[in-house]
Amino acid sequence: MRRLLYILVIIQLCVCITSCYHERTPNKHDALTVPDSLEMTDSMPFHATHHYGIGYNFLVNSDSLLLIQQQPEEHISLLVTDTIYIPYDTHIAVADIRILPQDSIDSVWVQLVDEQGSTGWVHETEMLRNVVPTDPISQFIMLFSNTHVLLALIILVLISAAYIIRIIQRRQAHIVHFRDIPSFYPTLLCVTVAASATFYASLQMFGPDIWRHFYYHPSLNPFAMPPILCIFISSVWAMLIIGIAAVEDIRHHLNLEDTILYLSGLVGVCAIIYIIFSISTLYYIGYPLLILYCWYAISNYMRKFSQRYICGNCGKRIRKKGRCPHCNAINE
Repeated sequence: MRRLLYILVIIQLCVCITSCYHERTPNKHDALTVPDSLEMTDSMPFHATHHYGIGYNFLVNSDSLLLIQQQPEEHISLLVTDTIYIPYDTHIAVADIRILPQDSIDSVWVQLVDEQGSTGWVHETEMLRNVVPTDPISQFIMLFSNTHVLLALIILVLISAAYIIRIIQRRQAHIVHFRDIPSFYPTLLCVTVAASATFYASLQMFGPDIWRHFYYHPSLNPFAMPPILCIFISSVWAMLIIGIAAVEDIRHHLNLEDTILYLSGLVGVCAIIYIIFSISTLYYIGYPLLILYCWYAISNYMRKFSQRYICGNCGKRIRKKGRCPHCNAINE
């Protein structure tokens, strides 16, 4: 009863945190306020397709960003132009946007202003390669979208998970799905991670524009998002809530050392599940694999822990009448 009360309190707190929402503009640095007259020139069609507009704030995340101080037409006409470099980790804001169809490289030019008031023009494609929105969620997405970081993380996770699972096997410790404990939360967490990874990969494939909108305007409030993103954000909150419930329940079944080992193995298994389903879904294998995995995880738990009887000799739970697997006593 006390665990259930803890879980209900956590859910209530999460709902209170995310239910209050007001529409806000993107994070802006104090020194980068674009005049209202410029903001009014921002076209709604451009904002709808590119998901940012005049007044939007970025952060330079490369060594430097090269800007042209003259007008874009002068650069296209091969006239002499001056350039400035915006260094790494500098806040910049979009001051103007121009569409030049005669530019064969990129028709979209963006004027940026930095903290010192320096302005310059750059192709949109060049800008997007070297900047990231100022919102921490957007920066987190950008970090884990980097191919090199992602590959290094996958290798590190696989090595760590294999090492942890090996230690657990040597010590004959408990581990989810194999030598599990009578708690459904770890199994539910693994299933939720698998479903979330599959949905995330599906969103990348079938709704890239929706994900792009979320990248520029992130929020952890599921009620402030479109229905598809609402499902994704809700799955993130579900993993957090189920994870807290799992930790609370596991520590009541195991001692401190076994709890640490079990949680380490659970993290490793969840990491492997996430990698497998997020990659396999890109090749459409993840969908049947998800169905098979959910069936295996739930049926495996029910088979092991659907114990309706208690041994009259040792007091442990058993699946059926007859010989007790723990003390060999006969129960009629």
